[in-house]
Amino acid sequence: MVLTSLEILAFSFIAGIFGALLGLGGGIIVIPALTLLLGVDIKYAIGASIVSVIATSSGAAVAYVRDKITNLRIGMFLEIATTTGAITGAYIAGLISPKYLYIIFGIVLLYSALAMLRKRHEELPQNVVSHPLAKKLKLEGSYFDKVLNKEVKYKVAGVYSGFGTMYVAGVLSGLLGIGSGIFKVMAMDLFMKLPMKVSTATSNFMIGVTAAASAGVYLMRGYIDPKIAGPVALGVLLGAMLGTRIMEKLKNTTIRKIFIPVLAYISIQMLIKGLGV
Repeated sequence: MVLTSLEILAFSFIAGIFGALLGLGGGIIVIPALTLLLGVDIKYAIGASIVSVIATSSGAAVAYVRDKITNLRIGMFLEIATTTGAITGAYIAGLISPKYLYIIFGIVLLYSALAMLRKRHEELPQNVVSHPLAKKLKLEGSYFDKVLNKEVKYKVAGVYSGFGTMYVAGVLSGLLGIGSGIFKVMAMDLFMKLPMKVSTATSNFMIGVTAAASAGVYLMRGYIDPKIAGPVALGVLLGAMLGTRIMEKLKNTTIRKIFIPVLAYISIQMLIKGLGV
C-alpha cells in the first residue's frame, strides 16, 4: 500500500507540473495512470481526477494571480458560459449518442491543433483588434513577462466566439463527464487572441471553480476515496507549484509547442472512442 501511494504521488506530481504549464486539470495523466497502471476502478479514478483539478488550480492560482498572468475578469466572464453549458449538457445527456460527440469534438480539436501549429512561432499575438465588448467589460490586461523582461499589454478579440466555444466546452463536460480545460485554452488562444501564458493561467483558475462545483456530487456518491485522493492531491499540489515556476521561465512559443502534441493526442483519443476502434 505504501508503494502504491508513492506511485500515485509520483504520477500526480508529473500531472501537476503539466497541469500548471498547460492550463489542464491533470486528469489526462492521473486517470490513465490510476486505471491502466495501478488497476484503480474508473469511478474512483475520475473522483481522484476531480481532486487533482482543484489541487492544480489551487497550486497554480496563487502565483498566477499574484503576477497578474491570470485575467480574473475574463475567467469569471467565460465561467458563465461554461457553467450554463454544463447544465445544458447534463439535461440533454442520453438524448444524443456520445460516440457522435466524440467524433465531432475530436475533429474540432484536431483542426485546432493544426491552427495552433501554424502560429507556433508567434511569441505574442500580432495586430489584434480589440472587441467593443472587451472594452466595455474591461477585459484587456497586462502582465510582466520575466522571459521577455518587459510589461506585456494585450487586447482581447473574438469575445462572442470565445464565449460560444466555452458554452460548447461546458456542454461537452456535462455530456461526457470530461474536463474542458483543453477547450478553454484553445478558445482563449485561437479566438480571443490572448498570449499563451494568459490563456493557460486563466484556464487554471477556471477549471478550479468548475471542479469545486462538481466535487460535492462525487463525494456524495462515494467516488472520492481518501487513500487515492490524498496522494493525488498532495502530488498534484507540489507539481503545480513547481509548474508555475517553470512556466514563468518559458516563452509563449515553447508552451504552445508543448500544448500542441497534447491537443493532438486528446483529439485522436476522442476519435478512437467515437469510431469504436
